[in-house]
Amino acid sequence: MKLTIVDYGAGNVFSVSSAFQRLGIEPILSSDSEMIKSSDLVVFPGVGHAESAMQQLKQKGLDKLLPELNQPVLGICLGMQLMCESTEEGETKGLGIFEGVRITRFDEQLKVPHMGWNELVNSKGFLNGMKESVYFVHSYYAPQNDYTIAEANYPFEFAAAMEKQNFIGCQFHPEKSGKAGEQILERFLTLK
Repeated sequence: MKLTIVDYGAGNVFSVSSAFQRLGIEPILSSDSEMIKSSDLVVFPGVGHAESAMQQLKQKGLDKLLPELNQPVLGICLGMQLMCESTEEGETKGLGIFEGVRITRFDEQLKVPHMGWNELVNSKGFLNGMKESVYFVHSYYAPQNDYTIAEANYPFEFAAAMEKQNFIGCQFHPEKSGKAGEQILERFLTLK
């Protein structure tokens, strides 16, 4: 099995890579279009600022490639946010995979970033039956929408995960979510 983690200069590639290594998979870290296209599974991680991350994707031509992939793709944190239509962060246009979804900043009155463990609720689709707590670190969120497959609360329900065809997005970090995160990554490996 060939699993590629998209290495575009804005991802937490090493912690994600280590999580798959613990599951017995040796991922490839690459920004090469041909390498990514030929993979069985693709992971699209992200940390940092949306606007600069999109610039990195554009410089490498990945903004055109990623939405056209047919294999299972897992977007993590900023990766999931960039799969949306747009984000308030830097007024950035996203990849448009999750059409019509706009990423919004948490209200100033809340402690931001939202950091720590939150329980997944209303899980369906790829995350069907998951009720465990997972680890979040984010200042922006996706409101509930037609693609939502799990929610979390801070202090209102927001989209903790989304799914559209072969694309899955997790706002939380499965690679930092202990046993629950490991189960989620194992589920992703079965999609190949």
